[in-house]
Amino acid sequence: MIPTEFQSYFVLFVIFLIFYFIYRDLLRPSISFLFATLTFLVTGILTYQEVLSGVSNDKIASIVILILISAGLRKNYNIERIFDKIFKRARTYRSFLFRMMAQVAAISSLINNAPVVALMTPYVFNWGKRNNVAPSKLLIPLSFATIMGGMITVIGTSTTLLLNGFLSENNILEIQPLDLLILGLMVTVTGIAFLGFIGHRLLPNYVDVIEEFKKNSREYLVETQLTKESNLVNKTIIEAGLRNLNGVYLVEIIRDNELISPVNPEETIQNKDQLIFAGNTNNIVDLVNSDKGLTLPENTDQDRLSEVEVTECVISNNSSLIGKMVRTTDFRNRYDAAVVAIHRGGEKISGKIGDTVLKSGDLLLLYTGDNFKERVDLYRDLFIISSQRKAVKSSAKKYLALAVMSGLIGLLYLFGEMSLFPIVLIIYGTMIGFRMVTVRDIKREIDLNLIAILVFSLAIGQAILKTSAGNLLAGAFINVLEPFGLIAILLGLVAVTGILTSLVGNAGAISIAFPLALSITNNLNVDGMPFYLAIAFAASATFLTPISYQTNLIIYGPGGYNFGDFFKIGLPVTILYLLVAISGIIFLYQDVLL
Repeated sequence: MIPTEFQSYFVLFVIFLIFYFIYRDLLRPSISFLFATLTFLVTGILTYQEVLSGVSNDKIASIVILILISAGLRKNYNIERIFDKIFKRARTYRSFLFRMMAQVAAISSLINNAPVVALMTPYVFNWGKRNNVAPSKLLIPLSFATIMGGMITVIGTSTTLLLNGFLSENNILEIQPLDLLILGLMVTVTGIAFLGFIGHRLLPNYVDVIEEFKKNSREYLVETQLTKESNLVNKTIIEAGLRNLNGVYLVEIIRDNELISPVNPEETIQNKDQLIFAGNTNNIVDLVNSDKGLTLPENTDQDRLSEVEVTECVISNNSSLIGKMVRTTDFRNRYDAAVVAIHRGGEKISGKIGDTVLKSGDLLLLYTGDNFKERVDLYRDLFIISSQRKAVKSSAKKYLALAVMSGLIGLLYLFGEMSLFPIVLIIYGTMIGFRMVTVRDIKREIDLNLIAILVFSLAIGQAILKTSAGNLLAGAFINVLEPFGLIAILLGLVAVTGILTSLVGNAGAISIAFPLALSITNNLNVDGMPFYLAIAFAASATFLTPISYQTNLIIYGPGGYNFGDFFKIGLPVTILYLLVAISGIIFLYQDVLL
């Protein structure tokens, strides 16, 4: 048991440890939050009833149901056909950019934005390829537009839903839909205009016009080995014809666990050598199907190569594959797929693919079997970025269901006093009634990592409030910033929350920033709503790094980005986003702040 007078300091120390473990990538966020909550429980700071209160919180339940609704919409409606109709007239880069950002922002205001980005990424990538536009000029705007669009409605992002959960737990008026609609439209329209007219100039253009095979593609490392009948053995690289391949070049040889790099043209190939190639993905099948006696590792079935589907996937931020070597994942049996290449933005991968430790955001090139997509849906470790997708036929019954659901969503604005939970529950019940979802879909789409983070975030926020750790920080805030007025305190809260969200994500940022905002407003005896809105927008300002939000991770590999690319465009977007949000909050609540 921690003495009462030391509990607030202990809570702040545990929160510091959360930052450290997550920032150093020592523990996954859900595990860090779990350990913190268990620590508070064991030390008597929280009771088990307080920990379990998050499980019964209607806002957490609403988030889960919204994710299920989003999955049901993707399953039953041919969204790609809609995209084709929307972008049919987009002939130039800028016209496509504006149309794409506006549409995904609108969609993200109603459904979970990660599936929107996962679905749109291959479409956007292929549009760029057809129109000679580098994917790196398109994919960051795609991610950023969904983040901004999520702030238009209460249901657009887990940030506002979780914040409303905190407000409800403390018997405080929740954020109203009209407030978010006004402020969300302001930041979204301004952000889209900036990216479309000015910001796109800050985006990298990763297209090498000198080497045609690199144009509109990414560079991969591909591991091959010699077949028993290979005629390359005892030949030099030049004699074997491996010096001037079409779009593929030999970069390394692994021989008896030793790495030979760079490879001298006079190097002699020996039996059991493993050859590492880099090149255009379109040339990989040609390389293996050639008469050079090369095969993919682990005896890939060469007879099916021409029929096998080449699929690109991104490792999700909650994937169980993170931190594991490829050879220890049993990837082939688990997913009915073989890893033949790995791309990681800003970092050169060398050596055996099997010895590569996987990270979130890694882009994998896979040869996939018939059961691959079903396995991906089951394990939820990967986002499929490019593959042949079967068209989904939308029947008249499903259009009727969509009309019913749209009407129910409209009730949220017509009757703002209605709780969100019964509305989303009715919508999902409608989908079940029209047989648009199954029990198997529900099991497959439940993200336990996300639920854990949300529930434990509430517990951590409760610990901060209960121990007066929030008051401790609030006192320091007030002492430093009160002489400069309430707007200065508001700006300080925004700055702290913005830093937190880059370190521990939006849920963690809200769980720490809300008690601080509540303590400050209680001590100053002022209306807390402008401060709650401020931390909501600051917690959603996830533009600075690829690891700060899941949509950034999805496009990180396909765009060929590195951390510096995100910071270069993310910094001005963050500044503009927060300036517009803060200005709007000051205007709406000038009677409180001025």
